[in-house]
Parts: sequence; structure tokens; C-alpha cells
Amino acid sequence: MELKYRKYMPSRFVFNILLLLIEVAVVIGLVIMITIGSRYMLIAEAITQITVAVVIIASNDNPDYKAPWIFFVLIVPVVGFMFYFMFYSRKLNPVSRRKLRRIDAGSAKLCDSPDAERLAEESPHAYSQAALLKKLSRTHIYTDTEVTYFPLGDSMFPAMIEDLKKAEKFIFLEYFIIQDGKFWRAILDVLTQKARAGVDVRVLYDDIGCMRTLPGNYYKTLRKAGIKCATFSHLRAQANNKFNNRSHRKITVIDGIVGYTGGINLADEYINARKRFGHWKDVGIRIEGNAVNELTRLFFEDYELNSSHVDDVSEFYRDELRPTRQGYVVPFGDGPKPVYSHTVAKTAIMNLLNQAKRYVYMTSPYLIIDSELTQAIENAALRGVDVRLITPHIPDKKLVFTMTRSYYPRLIEAGVKIYEYTPGFVHAKMYIADGDTAILGTVNLDYRSLVHHFENAVWLYNVPAIADMERDFLATQERSEQVDEQTAEVRLPGKFVRAVVKIFAPLL
Repeated sequence: MELKYRKYMPSRFVFNILLLLIEVAVVIGLVIMITIGSRYMLIAEAITQITVAVVIIASNDNPDYKAPWIFFVLIVPVVGFMFYFMFYSRKLNPVSRRKLRRIDAGSAKLCDSPDAERLAEESPHAYSQAALLKKLSRTHIYTDTEVTYFPLGDSMFPAMIEDLKKAEKFIFLEYFIIQDGKFWRAILDVLTQKARAGVDVRVLYDDIGCMRTLPGNYYKTLRKAGIKCATFSHLRAQANNKFNNRSHRKITVIDGIVGYTGGINLADEYINARKRFGHWKDVGIRIEGNAVNELTRLFFEDYELNSSHVDDVSEFYRDELRPTRQGYVVPFGDGPKPVYSHTVAKTAIMNLLNQAKRYVYMTSPYLIIDSELTQAIENAALRGVDVRLITPHIPDKKLVFTMTRSYYPRLIEAGVKIYEYTPGFVHAKMYIADGDTAILGTVNLDYRSLVHHFENAVWLYNVPAIADMERDFLATQERSEQVDEQTAEVRLPGKFVRAVVKIFAPLL
């Protein structure tokens, strides 16, 4: 029987979005009404605009992120600075701050100094990358973890189901998108059986990410099945920046021993059981060992912030040492301020580019990056590093595809080799350098991933699976078409469109 894939727009979302728009319109309308006819209010408005612009300029944010906000505040009277006050910065209430402190305090207490010292001796460059991730993302270096690479969601799917069936204590899943279909039904069957057997099963999905793929009250359906469920940043009619910071993470944790992550959401196009944009090229990894503790911590970081549960997180960590040593593994998280003080993933990717000696291979569905990351890619190519990037040939979003292609001419001129995956859509987020270092996870090369969203990835060094990743990249390149300077060029109207969308790219 052929599956019918429903697209939802639940009344809860429609109602809340309408209320949000009304709330914003009323606030802006009141300010405009007060301003009209009052010379003093016009002066106050001008002073407010200039003050907000000065505050933005003086902030520590990336200049590329400042520019559209300054433009918006100064060009659009009243509306500009009202949007700034409502949406510019994310706030954490005292309860959320206490929850985060408790999760960090109860996280796995690991002394990784011996492994860190060993890595520093083997490769100072690799150690500097791992040490930075440790500091920025509050993570650890692991050497007792096995890594398995999956070149497609099609191959990860059966392995994941088998591991879920073996769960004895707990299963945690956090995903940006869940959709009814072959993939999710197979997982849900196992989750329901395990919940009935007494296994602690928890699911966290992004509320807006699943807005068109799940009913608005789907979390209640899962709870009735014995599954603890929460929605990330549950949409409410509140004019603030919270809804802008989604959870783009993809995490599966099984008994604290086995974990999965990568670009693969729990929907059928990710395993090519449904065709939307040609062949869906995505990748994932399975990790087994103590490094899974970091995925557990990231899951609870999001789960507890979005639910009323209060758990002793420490009981879910594992510290069984494994006899094998297969390189170095550092799982890490990233997200917006103030949860993370720095752009962790962007910094990690730039370090990879800056320290590469021979080559860097990258795959990303989107290419919408700031000047710092653009220069890092350019500089690597200009100093002789073989930099290659694979993007989709069949887009999922035409505007985003236009923005992605707008970066091609500059990078190609610097010597970067760009390929478009002709069979379909590349959703993989993978970065490989010199055959011994790699990053794989949920991080796209765009502002959504690098600035706004909560993300996760795994940094790898001297792990055997990196060879599998590299072979798969080269095989994917063989199925892709290289973009040259002539192909990348567009006529004057296209250049104008690209220039306009680039202005507001950091806000999209």
C-alpha cells in the first residue's frame, strides 16, 4: 500500500501566528499613532533609531549580521527599531539558566587529560582544534569510541532499528523533522513496545520544524503511548526571538552506549523511500562508547529547557571503558547566545580550513556564509590547499539556491572547486581535511545553522571511518557536475537579485 504524505497546518499554529502578527502590528501602530503630530515624539523616534544603530555597531556580533539590522533600523521608521527590540537578542529566564547549570553540574565527570596530552604529542594542530571545542562547547576528548559511517540514510535506517530493538534502559531521540511514513512508523513501533516494557523512552521534536509534518497536538499522542515527549520552543503568540532559534539537532541515544547523528531526519525522503528533489544524498554516523555521554548531555540540555521534567541527569551517563582505541572523538553542540558564548561550529570549520595542508572536502545543502568564513575558504585555496565543495543541483528552496550560487564566482576565482550533485539533493554536512580530520553532524554552511539554530556535530581525528567518508565524497563527486566561471556568472538582473538577497541573508 502506497503511503500518503500529509502536509499539516494545524489550527494551533495558524492561531498563534495570527496573534503574533496582531501583537506586533498593535505595538507598532500605537507607537506610530503617538508619534504622528508630535514634534517631540518625532525627535524621540530619531534619537531611538540612532541609539539602536550605535548599540548594534558597538555589539560583539559579526559585522555581516549587524549590517542588515542597521539598514532595517535606519531605513524603516519605527518598525525597524521595534523589530530590533522584539527579535534581536535571545533571553534566558532565571528558570532556564538554573536548568542549564544543573545539567552541566551533573554531566559526566571525565578526566580526559591523559588523552589530551597524548593527542598534543601526536598532533599539536589536531589538539588545538579539540581543545577549542572542549572550551567552547563544554565537551571532552574520547579515545574509547568506535565510529561507523553511513553514506546514505538508506543504510543507516536498518542499523538504527536493530539498535533500538536492543535497548534495555532508555532511548532518547531529538529531531528537527519527524513525519509519518515508513521510517518513522518503524521507529515508533519499537519505541511503543519498549515503553510498554518499562524502557524510559523520550522524544523531543522541533515545533516549527514539524509544523507541516505532524498534527499540532502530536506530543499528546506519543504521551498516550507511554512515550515522554516535549516540543522544542513550543510556538506561542509571543513577540520575541525565541521562535527564531530552532533545534536543528539530530540525536539518538540508546542506553548511553550507542548514539546516532548526522543530517538525517526521521522522514522518508531521507531514506529515499519518497522522492521529492531527486536522489536524496545524506550521511550519518553511529558512535559506540563513552563519547555517547556528550549526546546524552545535549539531549537533556534541550529536553529539560522545554519540559517540566526535573531529572538527575547523572544517572544516564555511562563510564564503562572500552578496550579498543580508534583515534579521537569529540562530540559537540552549538547554538545561539547566551546558551553558547561563541559560534562553535563556524570556529571549528574555520580551524579545519586554516590548518589544512593538502586538501579540504566539504558537502553542504546551502552556502550562505559571512565574510570571515568566505575568506577562510578562499585563503585555504589561495595557499594551495585543494578545496572542494559539493552542493545540490536540484534545490529544495529556489531563493536559497539563488543565494548559494551567488557565492560561486568569488570562490571559484580563488581556486575552490565547486560541484553540484546532479542526481538530486545533497543534505549531507561533512567536512574532511587531509584524510585524518573530519567534522560530521547537522551544521550547514548557512546563517541558520551557524548563528541561529541549536546544532550538534562530531569532530574526528585518526578514526578509521574518515577513510570511508573520503571515499564516499569522491564517489559523490564523480556523480556531480563541476561549476566553472562561465556557468557561475549571471546577467545583470540576476546580479541585482543576488545583491538584494545577500543584504538580508543573515536574517533569513
